[in-house]
Amino acid sequence: MSILDNVDAATNLAKNNELQLLVFRISNSEESAYYAINVFKTREVVESKNHYLTKLPSAHPLLEGTMTLRGLQIPVLNLPEWLGKTLTRQELAISNVLICDFNGIVIGLRIMSAFRVIKKNWNEMHAPDAYRLKDDGLVMNDTRLDDGSLCLILDYEKLLSDVIPQAMVNISESPSNLQKLTIPLKLKDGEVLIAEDSKTAQRHLRHIFKNSQINLRIFDNGKLLVDYIKAMPDASVIPAVITDIEMPEMSGFTVLQTLRAYPPTKDIPIIVNSSMTGHNNKREAEVLGASGFVDKTKSHNVIPLIVEIMNKVDNS
Repeated sequence: MSILDNVDAATNLAKNNELQLLVFRISNSEESAYYAINVFKTREVVESKNHYLTKLPSAHPLLEGTMTLRGLQIPVLNLPEWLGKTLTRQELAISNVLICDFNGIVIGLRIMSAFRVIKKNWNEMHAPDAYRLKDDGLVMNDTRLDDGSLCLILDYEKLLSDVIPQAMVNISESPSNLQKLTIPLKLKDGEVLIAEDSKTAQRHLRHIFKNSQINLRIFDNGKLLVDYIKAMPDASVIPAVITDIEMPEMSGFTVLQTLRAYPPTKDIPIIVNSSMTGHNNKREAEVLGASGFVDKTKSHNVIPLIVEIMNKVDNS
């Protein structure tokens, strides 16, 4: 039986501000740390010895090559090397590849072994300031395993941005449909509030909003955004909110539930901007009151979507 066979439905977890993590290690050495990734970004774990890697000319040093799995060509990224650990030939021979799905882009991450699947509440996920001192930090947040061991959650979007930048959002793209839309004064003169914990995604959004000359304010998690909104004298002036799903302290689904239950924000546009693009996540976002859902690789479409939603409301 696969370690990923017994996984709860994303919708059930979302309602309780919970998530499930696949915990893994990148080395068999005793001092090797535990790392984790949301199970809904994973597909399976395969033994690397059973799959031939095709090298790619002029590729990024961390892109080992591509492997074929059920007819699909999958790029394999050297996660240990990204974290400063070079595997020996013997370690490579017994290592595994974790097959992941980011924004519909399937990649393989070199790991040593999958450990277990654990369930956590988002308020058990912590993002110490030490992780945020630099924009190039690799760790986003952490949690504790049952035995007290520290488990680190990495900025996988940064890894993708570093190694396969073409897989990420094109921040220089200026959507032509934005020019065709009338930008409401509330948006032009206001400030869009954003909950996003990835420094890479934050940087992309800042570029996109700067190019569109629209103001924004970014919060490192959903709880900070909600606390800020509830401290505002008049939260109804907010033109729109954008939220990621995966965040420490408070998930994007809980942000949705909270803001839809709060009278000043119950009708404002709330856009989910996430790399968890599965059908269940999109459906759950809609059920909880999201006005729209934008894949992170298409973040340049978020402003036209807000404008379209606001104009529909004004014209209804």
